[in-house]
Amino acid sequence: MAKLYFYYAAMNAGKSTTLLQADFNYRERGMHTMLWTSAIDERAGRGRIASRIGLSAEAHMFAEGTAIIPVVMRELKDKLIDCLLVDEAQFLSQRQVLELAEIADGLDIPVLCYGLRTDFQGRLFPGSAALLALADKLIEMKAICECGAKATMNLRVMADGRAVKEGAQTEIGGNDRYVALCRKHFFERLRESEAEQLNLAIPR
Repeated sequence: MAKLYFYYAAMNAGKSTTLLQADFNYRERGMHTMLWTSAIDERAGRGRIASRIGLSAEAHMFAEGTAIIPVVMRELKDKLIDCLLVDEAQFLSQRQVLELAEIADGLDIPVLCYGLRTDFQGRLFPGSAALLALADKLIEMKAICECGAKATMNLRVMADGRAVKEGAQTEIGGNDRYVALCRKHFFERLRESEAEQLNLAIPR
C-alpha cells in the first residue's frame, strides 16, 4: 500500500533540494512523477520548484481552493503516476491533505510532502498540522542553528536583523526575512527585540 509522507524542517534544511533529487531518482528509472507547489510562493517563478543550489523543475500549483484529485485523475488518463511530490506543504488546507491521503490509499500512489512545521511564532501551519495528524511517515530533516545545534524554529526578521513578533502567518521570503534557529536562541532573539523596542518607546 502506498503511503503519505511528511518531510518537515525549519528553513534552509534542503527540503526542495531533497524533493528534486527524489523526482530525479524516479525519472532516471523511467517512472513518472507529478510535482506540486504553492501558488503563493513565486520566488522561482510561477509553478516552479527551485532549490538554493540551483536545481529547479516545473510543477502544478495549488491555491486554497484547488481540488487536487481531479487534476491527478486527468493526468492518469494519459500516463501512470508513480509518485506525487508536494513542496511548500505547510500551505495545504486540511481538505487538500485529506485528498492526498485518499490518493495514497485509493489510487495507491505514494505522496511525498515537504514543508515547514511551524511559522515565525512557533505555531503549526494548517497544512502541517493536518500532515502531522494523517501522514503514515513523519521525517524530520535537519537545519542548523547559528550555535551549531539543530534548528527547529523560523525567526522572521526585519531588514536590520531585529526579530518580528507579530504579523500575518504567511509572508514569503528567504534568508532576507527568515533565520532558522534552535528553540533557545529563537526565544532569546524575541526577548532582545522586545527590549530594544521598549527602550525606543521610552522618552529621553
